[in-house]
Amino acid sequence: MPDVELPNPEELEEMSASSFTRRVAITTAVYAVMLAVAALGGNNAMKDMLLAQQQASDQWAFYQAKVIREHEYRIQQKRLEVELAERGASLLPDIRQRYDALLADFTGEAKRYNAEKKDIEHGAKRLEQERDVSRQRDPYFDFGEVLLQIAIVMSSVSILARSRLLYGSSLLLALGGTLLTVNGYTLWIALPFFH
Repeated sequence: MPDVELPNPEELEEMSASSFTRRVAITTAVYAVMLAVAALGGNNAMKDMLLAQQQASDQWAFYQAKVIREHEYRIQQKRLEVELAERGASLLPDIRQRYDALLADFTGEAKRYNAEKKDIEHGAKRLEQERDVSRQRDPYFDFGEVLLQIAIVMSSVSILARSRLLYGSSLLLALGGTLLTVNGYTLWIALPFFH
Protein backbone atom coordinates (compact mmCIF):
# COMPACT_ATOMS: atom_id res chain seq x y z
CA MET A 1 0.00 0.00 0.00
CA PRO A 2 1.41 3.36 -0.99
CA ASP A 3 2.15 5.89 1.64
CA VAL A 4 -0.34 8.73 1.82
CA GLU A 5 1.25 12.03 2.61
CA LEU A 6 -0.80 14.05 5.04
CA PRO A 7 -0.75 17.80 4.52
CA ASN A 8 1.02 19.93 7.00
CA PRO A 9 -1.49 21.41 9.53
CA GLU A 10 0.01 24.90 9.02
CA GLU A 11 -0.56 24.65 5.26
CA LEU A 12 -4.18 23.58 5.84
CA GLU A 13 -4.72 26.53 8.13
CA GLU A 14 -3.15 28.89 5.57
CA MET A 15 -5.32 27.51 2.76
CA SER A 16 -8.40 27.83 4.96
CA ALA A 17 -7.48 31.37 5.90
CA SER A 18 -6.85 32.24 2.26
CA SER A 19 -10.30 30.94 1.27
CA PHE A 20 -11.90 32.85 4.14
CA THR A 21 -9.99 35.98 3.19
CA ARG A 22 -11.15 35.79 -0.43
CA ARG A 23 -14.77 35.27 0.60
CA VAL A 24 -14.66 38.21 3.01
CA ALA A 25 -12.91 40.43 0.45
CA ILE A 26 -15.55 39.71 -2.19
CA THR A 27 -18.32 40.30 0.33
CA THR A 28 -16.71 43.57 1.38
CA ALA A 29 -16.65 44.67 -2.26
CA VAL A 30 -20.39 43.97 -2.46
CA TYR A 31 -20.87 46.03 0.72
CA ALA A 32 -18.98 48.89 -0.94
CA VAL A 33 -21.27 48.73 -3.98
CA MET A 34 -24.34 48.85 -1.73
CA LEU A 35 -22.77 51.76 0.15
CA ALA A 36 -22.36 53.63 -3.14
CA VAL A 37 -26.02 52.97 -4.00
CA ALA A 38 -27.10 54.21 -0.55
CA ALA A 39 -24.93 57.33 -0.84
CA LEU A 40 -26.34 58.08 -4.30
CA GLY A 41 -29.90 57.71 -3.02
CA GLY A 42 -29.17 59.92 -0.02
CA ASN A 43 -27.54 62.63 -2.13
CA ASN A 44 -30.40 62.58 -4.62
CA ALA A 45 -33.03 62.70 -1.87
CA MET A 46 -31.31 65.71 -0.32
CA LYS A 47 -30.98 67.50 -3.67
CA ASP A 48 -34.60 66.75 -4.56
CA MET A 49 -35.75 68.00 -1.17
CA LEU A 50 -33.80 71.28 -1.47
CA LEU A 51 -34.87 71.85 -5.06
CA ALA A 52 -38.54 71.21 -4.30
CA GLN A 53 -38.34 73.55 -1.29
CA GLN A 54 -36.78 76.29 -3.39
CA GLN A 55 -39.34 75.85 -6.16
CA ALA A 56 -42.20 75.83 -3.63
CA SER A 57 -40.86 79.03 -2.07
CA ASP A 58 -40.71 80.62 -5.52
CA GLN A 59 -44.29 79.55 -6.20
CA TRP A 60 -45.48 80.97 -2.89
CA ALA A 61 -43.73 84.28 -3.67
CA PHE A 62 -45.45 84.31 -7.06
CA TYR A 63 -48.74 83.51 -5.28
CA GLN A 64 -48.20 86.47 -2.93
CA ALA A 65 -47.56 88.76 -5.90
CA LYS A 66 -50.86 87.64 -7.44
CA VAL A 67 -52.67 88.21 -4.14
CA ILE A 68 -51.25 91.73 -3.87
CA ARG A 69 -52.29 92.54 -7.44
CA GLU A 70 -55.76 91.10 -6.80
CA HIS A 71 -56.14 93.26 -3.70
CA GLU A 72 -54.99 96.35 -5.57
CA TYR A 73 -57.67 95.80 -8.20
CA ARG A 74 -60.28 95.08 -5.52
CA ILE A 75 -59.38 98.34 -3.76
CA GLN A 76 -59.69 100.25 -7.04
CA GLN A 77 -62.99 98.49 -7.71
CA LYS A 78 -64.38 99.43 -4.28
CA ARG A 79 -63.15 103.01 -4.64
CA LEU A 80 -64.87 103.35 -8.01
CA GLU A 81 -68.08 101.83 -6.63
CA VAL A 82 -68.13 104.39 -3.79
CA GLU A 83 -67.37 107.22 -6.19
CA LEU A 84 -70.14 106.09 -8.53
CA ALA A 85 -72.55 105.83 -5.61
CA GLU A 86 -71.75 109.41 -4.59
CA ARG A 87 -71.55 111.05 -8.01
CA GLY A 88 -73.22 108.57 -10.34
CA ALA A 89 -76.40 110.55 -10.94
CA SER A 90 -74.54 113.80 -11.67
CA LEU A 91 -72.12 112.29 -14.21
CA LEU A 92 -72.54 112.84 -17.91
CA PRO A 93 -73.50 109.63 -19.76
CA ASP A 94 -70.18 109.25 -21.59
CA ILE A 95 -68.22 109.78 -18.32
CA ARG A 96 -70.52 107.33 -16.57
CA GLN A 97 -69.86 104.85 -19.36
CA ARG A 98 -66.10 105.26 -18.90
CA TYR A 99 -66.47 104.70 -15.15
CA ASP A 100 -68.55 101.57 -15.76
CA ALA A 101 -65.98 100.24 -18.28
CA LEU A 102 -63.15 100.93 -15.83
CA LEU A 103 -65.10 99.24 -13.03
CA ALA A 104 -65.68 96.20 -15.28
CA ASP A 105 -61.94 96.10 -16.10
CA PHE A 106 -60.99 96.23 -12.41
CA THR A 107 -63.53 93.53 -11.56
CA GLY A 108 -62.32 91.31 -14.40
CA GLU A 109 -58.66 91.73 -13.46
CA ALA A 110 -59.39 90.91 -9.81
CA LYS A 111 -61.18 87.72 -10.90
CA ARG A 112 -58.32 86.79 -13.25
CA TYR A 113 -55.72 87.19 -10.50
CA ASN A 114 -57.90 85.17 -8.13
CA ALA A 115 -58.09 82.29 -10.64
CA GLU A 116 -54.35 82.44 -11.40
CA LYS A 117 -53.37 82.35 -7.76
CA LYS A 118 -55.37 79.14 -7.24
CA ASP A 119 -53.35 77.37 -9.96
CA ILE A 120 -50.13 78.63 -8.41
CA GLU A 121 -51.26 77.44 -4.96
CA HIS A 122 -51.88 73.91 -6.31
CA GLY A 123 -48.42 73.87 -7.89
CA ALA A 124 -46.77 75.06 -4.66
CA LYS A 125 -48.55 72.40 -2.61
CA ARG A 126 -47.50 69.70 -5.09
CA LEU A 127 -43.88 70.83 -4.75
CA GLU A 128 -44.21 70.76 -0.96
CA GLN A 129 -45.43 67.17 -1.19
CA GLU A 130 -42.41 66.24 -3.32
CA ARG A 131 -40.18 67.90 -0.72
CA ASP A 132 -41.84 65.95 2.08
CA VAL A 133 -41.40 62.63 0.27
CA SER A 134 -37.71 63.35 -0.26
CA ARG A 135 -37.42 64.34 3.39
CA GLN A 136 -38.96 60.99 4.37
CA ARG A 137 -36.49 59.06 2.21
CA ASP A 138 -33.32 60.73 3.43
CA PRO A 139 -32.98 59.14 6.91
CA TYR A 140 -33.28 55.62 5.49
CA PHE A 141 -30.33 56.30 3.22
CA ASP A 142 -28.35 57.91 6.05
CA PHE A 143 -28.81 55.00 8.44
CA GLY A 144 -28.29 52.50 5.62
CA GLU A 145 -24.95 54.17 4.84
CA VAL A 146 -23.91 54.00 8.50
CA LEU A 147 -24.73 50.30 8.79
CA LEU A 148 -22.92 49.51 5.54
CA GLN A 149 -19.84 51.46 6.61
CA ILE A 150 -19.74 49.60 9.92
CA ALA A 151 -20.20 46.31 8.05
CA ILE A 152 -17.19 47.13 5.84
CA VAL A 153 -15.05 47.88 8.88
CA MET A 154 -16.17 44.72 10.66
CA SER A 155 -15.52 42.52 7.65
CA SER A 156 -12.05 44.03 7.26
CA VAL A 157 -11.30 43.38 10.92
CA SER A 158 -12.62 39.83 10.55
CA ILE A 159 -9.88 39.16 7.98
CA LEU A 160 -7.19 40.38 10.37
CA ALA A 161 -8.67 38.56 13.35
CA ARG A 162 -9.77 35.56 11.26
CA SER A 163 -13.04 35.75 13.10
CA ARG A 164 -16.11 34.21 11.57
CA LEU A 165 -18.21 35.86 14.29
CA LEU A 166 -17.16 39.33 13.14
CA TYR A 167 -17.79 38.32 9.55
CA GLY A 168 -21.28 37.06 10.43
CA SER A 169 -21.98 40.29 12.31
CA SER A 170 -20.89 42.28 9.27
CA LEU A 171 -23.32 40.27 7.13
CA LEU A 172 -26.19 41.16 9.47
CA LEU A 173 -25.27 44.83 9.51
CA ALA A 174 -24.94 44.90 5.73
CA LEU A 175 -28.33 43.23 5.38
CA GLY A 176 -29.86 45.88 7.64
CA GLY A 177 -28.16 48.66 5.67
CA THR A 178 -29.32 47.18 2.38
CA LEU A 179 -32.91 46.89 3.60
CA LEU A 180 -32.87 50.50 4.80
CA THR A 181 -31.47 51.61 1.44
CA VAL A 182 -34.14 49.71 -0.49
CA ASN A 183 -36.77 51.21 1.81
CA GLY A 184 -35.33 54.66 1.09
CA TYR A 185 -36.08 54.17 -2.58
CA THR A 186 -39.48 52.51 -2.14
CA LEU A 187 -40.83 53.78 1.20
CA TRP A 188 -42.59 50.44 1.72
CA ILE A 189 -42.36 50.66 5.48
CA ALA A 190 -42.52 53.85 7.51
CA LEU A 191 -40.43 53.52 10.63
CA PRO A 192 -41.77 56.05 13.14
CA PHE A 193 -38.43 56.87 14.76
CA PHE A 194 -37.00 57.96 11.41
CA HIS A 195 -39.40 60.88 11.05
